[in-house]
Amino acid sequence: MDEPTATLGTDRQTTRRAVLGGVGAVCLGAIAGCLGEDEASGPEPISIDDDHSCDQCTMVVGNNPGPAGQAHYEDPTEVLDEDRPAQFCSSLCAYTFTFDNESTAEAEAIHLTDYSTVDYEVDSSDDSQTISRHLEAEAFANVSGLTLVADSEVEGAMGSSIIPFSDADEADSFQEEYGGEIYEHDDITQEFVMSLM
Repeated sequence: MDEPTATLGTDRQTTRRAVLGGVGAVCLGAIAGCLGEDEASGPEPISIDDDHSCDQCTMVVGNNPGPAGQAHYEDPTEVLDEDRPAQFCSSLCAYTFTFDNESTAEAEAIHLTDYSTVDYEVDSSDDSQTISRHLEAEAFANVSGLTLVADSEVEGAMGSSIIPFSDADEADSFQEEYGGEIYEHDDITQEFVMSLM
């Protein structure tokens, strides 16, 4: 028995099965794309308590300026004594910790303060310039989507800092005003981080 056809345009005909198959493929592709994005971004960021001690250097996170960080692991007890994300007083400590522990466990997600999403201030009242601290969950973004300004005139908790922006144009503007170099996450090496400390 012939399959019913639906007319598309004036000269082409296609089967109902072909149309439904095409629609199904598009829907599956869209679902797979959404799932892939969620998996790529990994666990969501958390808020960091002001009085939490940095899991790399033990400085109290809330007592210091600049970008903070967090690293999420499938089994946090492989790198910490507690079942929680590792939390850091600086972007440098976040990178140092993940590099130091990469042979034991790979982080599912690393989040740093995203200065494109916060109302930040640069304080020039002392001998050095420092950038404000933001510890609420919505202030963090996955490093894979950040443009990083490293070794500028603006410091964080550890002195020299890596200051992240999700908006590359804002990173460029920051660099024009305060110096430093522009990097992507994949450009950051353990040797480079150590050179800033």
